[in-house]
Amino acid sequence: MHTVTLRGFEEPFVVGKILCVGRNYAEHAKEMKSEIPREPVIFLKPSTAIVQDGGTVVIPAISRDVHHEVELTVLVGKGGKNIPRETALGHVAGYGIGLDMTLRDVQAEAKKKSLPWTMAKGFDASAPVSEFVSASGVGDPHALDIQLDVNGSVRQRSNTRFFIFRIDELISFISRTISLECGDVLFTGTPEGVGQVVTGDKLNARLTAADGSLLTSLTVSVI
Repeated sequence: MHTVTLRGFEEPFVVGKILCVGRNYAEHAKEMKSEIPREPVIFLKPSTAIVQDGGTVVIPAISRDVHHEVELTVLVGKGGKNIPRETALGHVAGYGIGLDMTLRDVQAEAKKKSLPWTMAKGFDASAPVSEFVSASGVGDPHALDIQLDVNGSVRQRSNTRFFIFRIDELISFISRTISLECGDVLFTGTPEGVGQVVTGDKLNARLTAADGSLLTSLTVSVI
């Protein structure tokens, strides 16, 4: 059983599934030489991919090219099916920062053969997540700065205002086909600047409010 924490709540949330969005920033789509999608691109990670703040990411033996992808994460507090966009944000318990770790060489080979990306995206420790902060204390989730430093140097920095698909749209879109449940985690897509990590690297991700205050952070080591 894998869990995440929401600040101010004693009991952790059991994670049922992790839903991830691909190509939700135009500049990232360009750097990956991909088309900007007309509707959200969704894939899944298992709950076993969860790693808490202070944990480690173990590079699987099947890969020689592991990449970081920093993302705003969304904790579902109230499940539902066919959720209207107008009420979708009411299903959010909290927001955090996470890393969609990707075996880029494994993914590239799968794409070449038109095969699923599961092994490249869903390996153990491929979804490090921070503590979540209450949605009620965040304000506008589409005005947040996200940043990733690797060994103290900035690798990725952007703002959620650059989303192609906003959070309410994503929740509504996903719930038409996949029912959402309390404890589900949504990774909302990464901005440009993705790159390789190697053994010994230390990754620090931060989520910052519009006024510059730190909402939450995440630190993991690569081994």
